[in-house]
Amino acid sequence: MTTRLSVNINKIATLRNARGGNNPDVIQVAQDCERFGAQGITVHPRPDGRHIRYEDVRYLKPVVATEFNIEGYPDQSFLDLVMEVKPHQVTLVPDAPDAVTSNAGWDTLTNFDFLKEVVSLAQSKGIRVSIFIDPDKERIHKAADLGADRIELYTEPFASMYTEDRQRAVHPFVEGAIWAQDAHLGVNAGHDLSLDNLAWFSNHVPHLQEVSIGHALICDALYYGLENTIQMYRRQLGHL
Repeated sequence: MTTRLSVNINKIATLRNARGGNNPDVIQVAQDCERFGAQGITVHPRPDGRHIRYEDVRYLKPVVATEFNIEGYPDQSFLDLVMEVKPHQVTLVPDAPDAVTSNAGWDTLTNFDFLKEVVSLAQSKGIRVSIFIDPDKERIHKAADLGADRIELYTEPFASMYTEDRQRAVHPFVEGAIWAQDAHLGVNAGHDLSLDNLAWFSNHVPHLQEVSIGHALICDALYYGLENTIQMYRRQLGHL
């Protein structure tokens, strides 16, 4: 199995919003990412609209030709958007409204009843559901009990430890992917994956179906160009 690359385009919207207007054009960039080899487009709208806005999500749905993945905290406004747009996948993330970026996975034990209702609602519309989660055996198994389709492993701890001890850094995620597979869950991953650490992660973590990468990829594109950067990330995943 070759791991698929989904490009998170939030930072493109951040750049647009800094100046106003429509430059860069988020919709065009999403289409260009696909043309350059991205196998999915990820967005993470937040309540303050500081990057991807709800209207962007609505405009993107009819033009994304690969997989459309919407991430976010499942409050009522987010769920209303997801039910309207019906993406291929929704990734549930436990972000506080004022979070700068995601910084932890779900406690699926404490939030079991809430998440189970959300999972059921999304799946009733044919939407695949992924739970953003730390590599914790009990919480992963509870995600399976929720009826989720996949988990997305929160990889910032791996990225932080990678330069110090890459073997120790990846070990919990290897275990997490095995636990997920045993529980019949698909495995995604994301957060702070980059050209420096992606190949090591994807070569060691089994059953890895998809990675979602935004910040590092867009930063690299400033130096290498967007098309070349997407190709570079795909090569890290064993493509091309």
